[in-house]
Amino acid sequence: MTQTLVYFLILYIVQVKSLETLLFLMFLKEVSSAHQTDSVVLSPGQVLTLSCKLSGYSVTDSSYCTGFIRQPAGKALEWVGEICSSGDTYYSDKLKSRFQIGRDISSNTVTLRGQNMQTEDTAVYYCARERAHSDTKHKQFWSKTS
Repeated sequence: MTQTLVYFLILYIVQVKSLETLLFLMFLKEVSSAHQTDSVVLSPGQVLTLSCKLSGYSVTDSSYCTGFIRQPAGKALEWVGEICSSGDTYYSDKLKSRFQIGRDISSNTVTLRGQNMQTEDTAVYYCARERAHSDTKHKQFWSKTS
């Protein structure tokens, strides 16, 4: 029997002032009005691509970064990473070797690409807007990759 993985992307854009606020809002499940895509089913080892079409702001808007968070069933939220207006990307140390975030300025879209997906990657994936800041504590917390 072949194992399969199921992924959901819920597109929810939220304006926040800090990572703590973002996690609090997401934890409260304030996603009732979010757009949910169809589930994505993959076999282990395959590539995952999820796109987040932004509205209300641009991927080049220096006021914001756009990130992805995931939540496996029954587990805590986990930050995957983010991309900022400059194109700089920041990732969770645990996931940075397998996940990549990119953007398409012409379509105002941010994309998450996961390599070699495994059953433990099964989760609800959220796309969220975060207010950009030059706080060095924040920048040191995530790993800058570009």
